Amino acid sequence: MTWKPLPIGVDDFGKLIEKGYYFIDKTLFIKELIDMKSEVNLFTRPRRFGKTLNMSMLRYFFEMGYEKNAELFRGLKIMDAGDKYLAHMGKYPVISISLKSMKQSSFELSFEMLKKVMSGEFLRHWKEVEESGKLTDAQKERYLRMRDVKGSDADYADALKFLSECLNACCGSSVIILIDEYDVPLENAYFAGFYEEMVSVIRSLFESALKTNENLEFAVVTGCLRISKESIFTGLNNLNINSITTELYGEYFGFTPCEVTEMLDFYGLEENCETVRQWYDGYQFGKTEVYNPWSLINYVQSCHKDKNTMPRAYWSNTSSNSIVRKLVERADISAKQEIESLIAGGTITKPIHEDITYDDMDSTQENLWNFLFFTGYLKKISEYQEDETIHVEMAIPNREVRYIYKRTVLRWFEEKTDKKELSPLYESILNGEAEKMAEILSENLMETISFYDHQESYYHGFLVGMLKNIGNYIVLSNRESGKGRTDIILKYPSVRGKAVIFEIKVSKTYRGLEEKCDEALRQIEERRYDESLREEGYEDILKYGVAFYRKECMVKEA
Repeated sequence: MTWKPLPIGVDDFGKLIEKGYYFIDKTLFIKELIDMKSEVNLFTRPRRFGKTLNMSMLRYFFEMGYEKNAELFRGLKIMDAGDKYLAHMGKYPVISISLKSMKQSSFELSFEMLKKVMSGEFLRHWKEVEESGKLTDAQKERYLRMRDVKGSDADYADALKFLSECLNACCGSSVIILIDEYDVPLENAYFAGFYEEMVSVIRSLFESALKTNENLEFAVVTGCLRISKESIFTGLNNLNINSITTELYGEYFGFTPCEVTEMLDFYGLEENCETVRQWYDGYQFGKTEVYNPWSLINYVQSCHKDKNTMPRAYWSNTSSNSIVRKLVERADISAKQEIESLIAGGTITKPIHEDITYDDMDSTQENLWNFLFFTGYLKKISEYQEDETIHVEMAIPNREVRYIYKRTVLRWFEEKTDKKELSPLYESILNGEAEKMAEILSENLMETISFYDHQESYYHGFLVGMLKNIGNYIVLSNRESGKGRTDIILKYPSVRGKAVIFEIKVSKTYRGLEEKCDEALRQIEERRYDESLREEGYEDILKYGVAFYRKECMVKEA
């Protein structure tokens, strides 16, 4: 087998092909775009699902003046599609920008990055514009201002339309416009507090370029979320929206099961198929089953030296997961139960509205579920229509995304615990008040979001989290003591102070709580968990059997 490097972070199509990276052929995406003849195409897919690479592929195929067009695409599927499609190769000036750099802390910084993005594209086309000599003096003066980042705010309001006018005049052909990650500045502005200002800028830029622009051949816009026509694409009747619910183009973002099988076979990882399916499969775009390409590529790379490398949540490291966090922070009792159900492998059913904006996120809990669905944190199981509304049964796609939910819940719980006044709990522990201790723990369990997949470890983490701010006491978890490991030990730094032993059990029923408490206390005695503490010199040792059933707790003292 000839090893091919994996394109981790490589989203330039030309570089990927020329450097010999492993490539899953998505070039028939070009054929479908030409066949559909839509003037403005919006593709929304979760982050890291190949949008930027596809946009780069489109630029290399359509852009005139690039001598290696045919060479780059040699042997790929589009080359066998027929002369009807190849006639479009290298025939158009292409404006290609990404708005991802506009993720900044203030509106002013974001707008400065927009200026630099536009400057880069004006500079990229300067040679062909200058050589043509077809711009008027006024056009050339403005072009140079834009190129040199000296334009006025008004210059940037319709910068894309102006550039398309210049390129049409100089190249004698209508223009293709590619806008990648269009919603990054909008999402960032929403969370950073300058959403309305950013909407105004993006709306102006898009309207002028995409609405009644006689210089436009067609446009492709990509992002994670559809933003409603009313907020960004006002009056844009030529917009063709392709979201994860659309059947068209389903196989061109992410990897299909057949593509995954071929990739695993190529790298000799056929036996890892089930691991890959559990961790990175589970998405559905239209009717197409899709794997997360970013995670799969990273996983295959990790198996280069050791085929048995443990899978990891690679996708969780690519974003702040702000929407999941917002859902968890704002969850009422009903939403908490739904999150618990999802983490446990269950489903929820919610109405789906594709035309929401970031501004809608705060209006209802239902909108947050919509955001999670369209950004890849939930997958469709089934759907039905009631009146004019589509209702979708949803679940967490795979183990990787489940990990994101669990980590988000744990961080939220830790931060919430840090702000709580827990001195009554600590006093009850040190004073031997078992009933009061159980009451406080039960109250806190009611407020949190639970997941019971590794039952005892969940409750163990919960109790450790509640104890971490006790102050002046050392918290030890799963320490060797006597004939085994006790769950939690709490001890004062000086042996003249107190030490506390906690043994945790989980009951399958509410009525079984007391029996489990007794079992825990017997275990403490039989395995002599206090032995090492006494050897250290501790004499005042408290022993607690702690039993949990769902969100109920019982505590008994020896």
